[in-house]
Amino acid sequence: MRKLFVLLLVLAIVFGAGLVSVAASYSVDENSEEYLVMFDGPAKKGLLQAFGVSDEAILHEFSLLPAYHLELTSRQVRGLKNHPQIKYVEENAEAQAFGQTVPWGVPHVQSTEVHNMGQTGAGVKVAILDTGIDNTHEDLAVNVKGGYSVFTDSANRDPFYDGSGHGTHVAGTVGAIDNSLGVIGVAHQTDLYAVKVLNNDGSGSYAGIAEGVEWSILNGMDIINMSLGGSQSSSILKEFCDLAYSEGLLVVAAAGNSGNRGGNNDSVGYPAKYESVIAVAAVDANNNRASFSSTGPAVELSAPGVSVLSTVPGNRYASYNGTSMASPHVAGVAALIWGEHTNLTNSELRQLLQHTSINLGRSNQYGYGLVQANDAINYLR
Repeated sequence: MRKLFVLLLVLAIVFGAGLVSVAASYSVDENSEEYLVMFDGPAKKGLLQAFGVSDEAILHEFSLLPAYHLELTSRQVRGLKNHPQIKYVEENAEAQAFGQTVPWGVPHVQSTEVHNMGQTGAGVKVAILDTGIDNTHEDLAVNVKGGYSVFTDSANRDPFYDGSGHGTHVAGTVGAIDNSLGVIGVAHQTDLYAVKVLNNDGSGSYAGIAEGVEWSILNGMDIINMSLGGSQSSSILKEFCDLAYSEGLLVVAAAGNSGNRGGNNDSVGYPAKYESVIAVAAVDANNNRASFSSTGPAVELSAPGVSVLSTVPGNRYASYNGTSMASPHVAGVAALIWGEHTNLTNSELRQLLQHTSINLGRSNQYGYGLVQANDAINYLR
């Protein structure tokens, strides 16, 4: 009998050890995941310990709210969810940076294809004659290389203060940086220059525009973008635009926003209407002329100008409509082409832009058509 009792005791110990061993291996092998747990009231670490949450499984204890970042097994999750002192048990969801948005106009003019082959417009100097550029913007600061203001009053003499936001938006379409933020420009490594010829209300004069063109000539700019204009001509402004073109600069301007729905009036503004300037009309994502886009025999090229997302002051972004948004697409494409084919003259570059554009219809509405960066670059290869 004594031997039988000893044998039973030994078997009990062996089987008991086996059960402990099985239980232990089960708890180790069970997968754990990360969760956020919040108490309904003061945090109680002892309650977590009661559910078998070890100190190693407490990844973070928050200080401002009664919450924990924990590693939990599925059984612990079920238990905590059913406890009256626990308010939330949530999986630690994965988050990613929203990152950079590519505005629809950039691939629409084939800039993305050009970027992919390594051409970014680096070293090409583009003067943005506008309301100024916010040179502290996270998506522009690296590319803004200088500036000038035609104004002397304290509110407007700083070319890097853009009270309107218009110039900063235009600049972003040309050359917003390729980073993990905001948007990307058509020629994202081009050199941008803020030439403030419009005040913070978006107004200016032909004298100021002429002064901005002159500054661009004297300071070695390659391209001038003028997303501005008026209905009256000026012989002196024309002389300065003609001079810029004769000095080898490419001059690009918005055709204007005075079009009618039928697209049958002659409403292109100045300076876009001058022969030395490329007048740019606006189209939407379906290549339809924007109803506001000015028309007439002076229209030379078309580019995206509807719901164009770009930079605005204060590290912000917004979508604008207008031929003002179309013109910098052409300026950016020109920068890409000149970056690749540095031996081209401005007149040769202009002819290339015309020849490789996509015909969209009536020339008084679309000019030669939609500008195409990749086709223009490859045409000379």
